[in-house]
Amino acid sequence: MHNLTIKQMSEKLHAGEITSVQLTQHYLDRISKYDTELNAYVSVTPELAMMMAEQADKKLASGEADLLTGIPVAHKDIFCTDGVKTSCSSKMLDNFIAPYDAHVVSQLKKVGMPILGKTNMDEFAMGSSSESSYYGPTKNPWNHQAVPGGSSGGAAAVIAAGLAPMATGTDTGGSIRQPASFCGITGIKPTYGSVSRFGIVAYASSFDQAGPMTRSAQDSAWLLNAMAGFDERDSTSLQREAVDYAAELGQSLKGLKVGVPAEYFGEGLDADVEAVVRDAIAEVEKLGAEVVEVHLPNKDLAVPSYYVLAPAEASSNLSRFDGVRFGYRCENPKDLEDLYKRSRSEGLGAEVKRRIMVGAYALSAGYYDAYYLKAQKLRRMVRDDFTKAFESCDVIMGPVAPTPAFNIGEKTDDPTSMYLADLYTIPVNLAGLPGISVPAGFVNDRPVGLHIVGPYFSETKLLNVAHQYQQVTDWHTRMPAQYQ
Repeated sequence: MHNLTIKQMSEKLHAGEITSVQLTQHYLDRISKYDTELNAYVSVTPELAMMMAEQADKKLASGEADLLTGIPVAHKDIFCTDGVKTSCSSKMLDNFIAPYDAHVVSQLKKVGMPILGKTNMDEFAMGSSSESSYYGPTKNPWNHQAVPGGSSGGAAAVIAAGLAPMATGTDTGGSIRQPASFCGITGIKPTYGSVSRFGIVAYASSFDQAGPMTRSAQDSAWLLNAMAGFDERDSTSLQREAVDYAAELGQSLKGLKVGVPAEYFGEGLDADVEAVVRDAIAEVEKLGAEVVEVHLPNKDLAVPSYYVLAPAEASSNLSRFDGVRFGYRCENPKDLEDLYKRSRSEGLGAEVKRRIMVGAYALSAGYYDAYYLKAQKLRRMVRDDFTKAFESCDVIMGPVAPTPAFNIGEKTDDPTSMYLADLYTIPVNLAGLPGISVPAGFVNDRPVGLHIVGPYFSETKLLNVAHQYQQVTDWHTRMPAQYQ
């Protein structure tokens, strides 16, 4: 059953050919069989999943079911889930049971999607490889020596291995799109504010954005329909009329103008990755699109800007984890200062502490203007580049990452090299734009994604472009041999 598309699952569930209980149990069995080695789940919730599956079957029998009713989903372990451990893959929250649901979780519960469990990730979403998890690294299903990307690496891995048909992820600097590329699945980061951040443990609040991770663009459109929408509990949630993200699927690409940034195909890009991406763009051109050259001259300013702004926000957001109200607390503290120091030093990992220190430094009185304020100005310049580029094109295409998935342990001692894995995705977060990664081929045995970026609120267009590309290619249908 894990080889079925979401559309096929939905059709069979509504026709009564399979039940949600059968489908959910099938995935739980696969998790039991494969995840011990893969380490893609932080926690599995079989009792909750089967209870929700039984409820979904009643809803299906009543004729009041949604398209996604009865189809299981996995949540990144950054989404608060009532009664379920929500750890952000950190020792700091290893004992935290969420007392409420994140908006995204409650939306999918309303639809009737059983929850299989919570997926592994970089600690507090800080990383590009899912290696900084307190529970150990997740392995890439295509090659167990390779990372699955990050921070939503566990979510990408469970879809690639057929351990969940759909998953939720978050994208702060590329954390949906980069693991989607590394694992050969489809992942979209919507326009900032399109999906509520309520109940998502905050990393960098002006960047964090939830989105769907699936096999195909059509699946992502359906899941985004269930996830998106205004939420008054999130002050950054956008109040717009409801959007059907599947509405434009099937439209011709004739006349579409595809911008290809000259700056994306220079030094630092792996030659084999470039070949895969250019072949993918050529396929889109065959479908009737017109390719034009555009320029994003401030591309190289994005990474340094991001790694001032995001850590600055993280240093503020993570100050709540102090060993007092919830989470990890050190043993036998001598006084309040000792409690704070040891709880945070023992409960937080190296990468998290590194970013908190960088952020605190950038926000300090003597350096605020020199670093934080200047980084905000650079952010505006990056955004303006996109605004100008979209005057001459409808979408922008290029690589998701400069290389295919690298090996586990290869970059852990070189944070700067790790940060550059998000070279092409970070600018999109700085600008708050939507972007999608679509499977486009392989370099040796490792998947490579095509990055498609659009103007604000162009998700329906991006999903259609991806869908049309997937009608003439089969990269998104492929699974690693050992998980078929």
